[in-house]
Amino acid sequence: MSELSEKTITRTALGSFADTPDPRLRELVTSLTHHLHAFVCETRPTLDEWSRGIEFLTAVGQMCNETRQEFILLSDVLGVSMLVDAVNHGSDSMETDTTVLGPFFVEGSPSFEQGADISGGLKGEPLYVDVGVRSIEGLPIRGAKVEVWQSDSDGYYDVQLPGIAEGFKLRGTLTSDDDGRVRFWSILPTAYPIPHDGPVGALLESTNRHPWRPAHLHFKLSAPGFRTVVTHLFVKGTPYLDSDAVFGVKDSLVCEFPRRREGIAPDGRRMNTPWHTLEYGFVMGSAPGEDR
Repeated sequence: MSELSEKTITRTALGSFADTPDPRLRELVTSLTHHLHAFVCETRPTLDEWSRGIEFLTAVGQMCNETRQEFILLSDVLGVSMLVDAVNHGSDSMETDTTVLGPFFVEGSPSFEQGADISGGLKGEPLYVDVGVRSIEGLPIRGAKVEVWQSDSDGYYDVQLPGIAEGFKLRGTLTSDDDGRVRFWSILPTAYPIPHDGPVGALLESTNRHPWRPAHLHFKLSAPGFRTVVTHLFVKGTPYLDSDAVFGVKDSLVCEFPRRREGIAPDGRRMNTPWHTLEYGFVMGSAPGEDR
């Protein structure tokens, strides 16, 4: 191999991937290499700065475990998660707007019947949720899998709380009925900071950024023949709607959560304390190759 220099190393590195069997992998790895080399040429980091960057990424990986995904947080706060979402969902789509999955999604959350309370007894103002799931043509989608998860009134997810072995709270899986509806009880979510006691938090602090997210509920909807929808519903008027730490807010996902006084809830339950309601209509588009 001839002696490499600043002017030749990039071409040589790119050429080393020429025989990659998978064409898509070849495209991805060569593009990543090209842009990474361009970053180095543009910013000209010192050896110490490059070492600190590697140490940062190492710390991000070391912070990941079964209940925390620091690399997702890093992707989120850099806006990359929402950029990936944007390039995969056209702005002119009639489907419900999507947003980040976030680091606290858990596969296999407990199943609940219609009208159940998913709060697990955690404190907070009661919230009655009644959402519909329909196709772009306006037809109800029966049997859609609707996964929901949220933070408690102190801004923590169940996986961040001690005693999680006792069971999940404020998350669950429901199935839409014949009318495409899903109804359940929970508590009003609150604004909260993303975990900022690790390297991502240090990055935010060093760049004078806050770690806060506006109050929201997470939803993941899936059904045979339809594109999966991953989204949030945000509480109108909550702080940080205009400065979400992970850039996840879209106007169409900001909803009224009206506060009710004592009275009879839609499911006939008598409420002796203030409570809230949420109504929303989700729209799912056909999966690629599906003709509905």
